[in-house]
Amino acid sequence: MSDDPPPLTRRSPKTKRAPVIDARLRETYQGGVVELDWTTPFELLVATILSAQSTDRKINEITPRLFAKYRGPADYVAVDEEELQRDIYQTGFFRQKTRSLRGMSAALLERHGGEVPLRMTDLIALPGVARKTANVVLGAVAPDAHRDDPDAGIAVDTHVKRLSLRFGFTRATDPVVIERDLMRLLPKASWPTASLSIILHGRRVCDALRPRCADCVVEDLCPSSLLAGCRDRAGQAKGMG
Repeated sequence: MSDDPPPLTRRSPKTKRAPVIDARLRETYQGGVVELDWTTPFELLVATILSAQSTDRKINEITPRLFAKYRGPADYVAVDEEELQRDIYQTGFFRQKTRSLRGMSAALLERHGGEVPLRMTDLIALPGVARKTANVVLGAVAPDAHRDDPDAGIAVDTHVKRLSLRFGFTRATDPVVIERDLMRLLPKASWPTASLSIILHGRRVCDALRPRCADCVVEDLCPSSLLAGCRDRAGQAKGMG
């Protein structure tokens, strides 16, 4: 009898499938990249806050002139609120984002000398910065610090939520619970980049309405594969919500 483990399939336990899916996606997308344009940690923090309920493409259209005008947190604090609202109007939810940018900038000046802290607890204490934003910034700016930080985790956006459900990694729809489920399944060494690869796969292949299962590098491990006649677990969760 062979001692080789049975081959993985879409019906294999998620604990076995998850690391392999993660590895394939990271290889496919070369470790994943943040598609927002930035040159400093502060610019990435601003761009990530602005990207909520918007697209990276739209944010990248706006940030060149924004970053030229607002060089650092002091500029966001000093500007008139209505002027900043006009400058970020195209991102959507501009009033809320204006409050977040000004509050975050004031806190950086008061607590961190105007520099973006590279600890999770400090980042999520900033106004307008939740775990998703903090994980994105920390993972992109300082992946080694992210891996060593006991409070860091995995960024969960709409793409990560959808694919986590489709892969059968979670049954939850709450981002906090999804993050916790992913942290149990994926090796910590991959946490800084895991969500980036999943996000790119969600944008380019595993579309919300028309997933291209025939072009998917993890189709053979996916329990939601339409190619195999499976039901879309993300669609089921949405219907239950």
